[in-house]
Amino acid sequence: MKRTKIELEFILRASPEILYKFLMNPECLVRWFCDTADITGDEFTFSWDGDEETATLLDDVEEERLRFVWEDSEDGEYLEYRMYKSGVTNETILEITDYCDEGDEDTQSDLWTNQIAALKKATGG
Repeated sequence: MKRTKIELEFILRASPEILYKFLMNPECLVRWFCDTADITGDEFTFSWDGDEETATLLDDVEEERLRFVWEDSEDGEYLEYRMYKSGVTNETILEITDYCDEGDEDTQSDLWTNQIAALKKATGG
């Protein structure tokens, strides 16, 4: 099946510093992203309903960008978070790049929208 790149953008009130913590800290990740998180070096193991997936951190620019590659992903695919302050509104912009099967773009977008709603709640906005 063909894979599709999706790019999403969310506006949050939390600073890039707080967002970074919620993307990198196991105790914070379980508050919005997964059931459990274990980090060993650059290897992140996440579980959802007993199923585990492992991702390797490829790029880490503190408070700006994180890029992961999933253990079983297609060549060239990655999960990326970019965060920055809007110069106009002073809100934090979180951009997410992810991949899904062609035709599943709406489902994947809805999944991220729900995940980010939980992130907003966990970070206070």
